Amino acid sequence: MRMSRYFMPILKENPKEAEIVSHRLMLRAGMIRQQSQGIYSWLPLGKRVLDKVNNIIREEQNRSGAIELSMPTLQSAELWQESGRYDAYGKEMLRIKDRQERPMLYGPTNEEMVTDIFRSYVKSYKDLPLNLYHIQLKFRDEIRPRFGTMRSREFMMKDAYSFDLTREGAEHSYKKMFAAYLRTFDRLGLRAIPMRADTGPIGGDLSHEFIILADTGESEVYSHKDFVNFDIPGVDTDFDDVAGLNAIFEKWTSVYAATSEMHDEEAFNAIPQSERLSARGIEVGHIFYFGTKYSEPMGAKVQGPDGKEHNVHMGSYGIGPTRLVPAIIEASHDENGIIWPESVAPFDAIVINMKAGDGACDTACESIYAALTKGGKDVLYDDTDDRAGTKFATADLIGVPVQIIAGPRAVANGEVEVKDRKTGARETMTIDAVINKLLG
Repeated sequence: MRMSRYFMPILKENPKEAEIVSHRLMLRAGMIRQQSQGIYSWLPLGKRVLDKVNNIIREEQNRSGAIELSMPTLQSAELWQESGRYDAYGKEMLRIKDRQERPMLYGPTNEEMVTDIFRSYVKSYKDLPLNLYHIQLKFRDEIRPRFGTMRSREFMMKDAYSFDLTREGAEHSYKKMFAAYLRTFDRLGLRAIPMRADTGPIGGDLSHEFIILADTGESEVYSHKDFVNFDIPGVDTDFDDVAGLNAIFEKWTSVYAATSEMHDEEAFNAIPQSERLSARGIEVGHIFYFGTKYSEPMGAKVQGPDGKEHNVHMGSYGIGPTRLVPAIIEASHDENGIIWPESVAPFDAIVINMKAGDGACDTACESIYAALTKGGKDVLYDDTDDRAGTKFATADLIGVPVQIIAGPRAVANGEVEVKDRKTGARETMTIDAVINKLLG
């Protein structure tokens, strides 16, 4: 992508409305634009990051055995009246009527709708276990949206829903998602701690929030420091291995970790003081087991091996991609801007032409840009005639992992300078060497 043809509205000044660093940097880098309170457009640079986050989430959901579908954002109120949640949910749910005066709602979550889909088609235990997920925009009319897309009214969610014949099977499905979440956040460059959590309006008696530690977190969290060193489940994790998943779950729940709502001061104080961790945290995922809360009132039954009908046991599992993007920035930035992990960076590299219009610089940059693009890399080519300071500031601000700097003096020797955005390390390399390194 040539920067001269790209839509990336960089802001030089810090926006006054931005209270936290991620909101400030996302606005300055031209990633998002606020359209109304708590509602944002995702501009091209931001959407590239969001798409990469979603792709990683999708890959790990698929790896765990979950199956993707797509459900509508608008839902009939009748389904929510069946489950008993329509009046109980509160003002966060946007209730509307269509032209026939039928009550509708803009979905804040999809337990009812997915249960309706399940009960329409699945009748036998032989079709279980089943886990259905989608990645979709949702709306909750937050009383105080803030911090940009960290806490917005319209947001994107990956929500998955599991169906099992028994509680034992449902707990195995829960542990599948538990392990998949650990892998997902690790691939996003985050260390997420699973913490015992309140089930809230979703319901149930088993729930964990996945929390990353950050000074701008919304709530206080408490845990044992051992979490920092726990191993992430590997790419070869067998999600059908009950014993193996139990071992992962038991390891990651073997020491104290809880959100403020579930905090046990006595249990926390029993941990040696040097091993306690008390900090602020950002919730990036939440998983629930809630048994037959929805299947029973909505008649989601299957015939069991005994020939009798059984209410299925269910769980739901959420990740907020539009919250994850600012969470990654909160965890990875410096005074100059964003430092993206390679897995979600909007571009793999940026080629900076220090003297656009100079024949040698143009030729060198074009050859690097063409070779890397042909090799499957996402490359941003700064071919603008901006001053050097502006080019460097922009490259640092948007956080592309590798900067390839082509100036007249270096190019005359067949070389370019390569800067690592994360470490700041610089290295002079031949043009062929940098191409081979990035494609290797």
